[in-house]
Amino acid sequence: MQRRILCFGDSNTWGYNAEDESRFEKGVRWTSLLQDNLGEEYDIIEEGLSGRTASCDDPLFEGLNGYSYIYPCIMSHRPLDLIIITLGTNDAKERFALTPLNIAMGIIRLAGRVKNTMTGRDGKDPEILIVAPAPIGPLYKEKNAFHSMGRESDLKTKEMIPFLHTMAKEAGYHFISAGNHLSMGEVDHMHLNAEGHKKMAELLEKKVREILKVRG
Repeated sequence: MQRRILCFGDSNTWGYNAEDESRFEKGVRWTSLLQDNLGEEYDIIEEGLSGRTASCDDPLFEGLNGYSYIYPCIMSHRPLDLIIITLGTNDAKERFALTPLNIAMGIIRLAGRVKNTMTGRDGKDPEILIVAPAPIGPLYKEKNAFHSMGRESDLKTKEMIPFLHTMAKEAGYHFISAGNHLSMGEVDHMHLNAEGHKKMAELLEKKVREILKVRG
């Protein structure tokens, strides 16, 4: 039986390459590397979208609110054994005016949308792993990314992590902070480079095996 894992995230799940604004190929994206590392017993489903937020409707672009989309998404991909949620970077945009606590609350609210959906095996809910993205680097202010993100995005993505950790633990979700193991690439300081994708895949392979081994 294949274990089905949905990876629900933003441009760093989609595979945005800040060098030339293209998409990293299979074999570079962490999602495809995770598939390679885990092997044929697992089925990795890529659901990354550039600009996706956990809870905000973007006044400039359509369809980026993850909360609005996650329910039809999980219904279309069921049955699922695990959902990996890695969001929060875009919620730190200045135009959304969220505090670090607010960002964490939005991610937890989105994760709660999966509860009681019976989209797992045998009418159960899937396991949920919340991944706090590596914080935006402070030098993003010197890049074009600043014009999109606005002020204090680096601080918000760093300061929301302890809030998210506490809330995830209280809600019974699995949690890992990517920033303890890797950092954003130096092109724009908010997107993973190829090495970052490799490290993310290695980090999540270990966590996925741990979670699904316990589940049995």
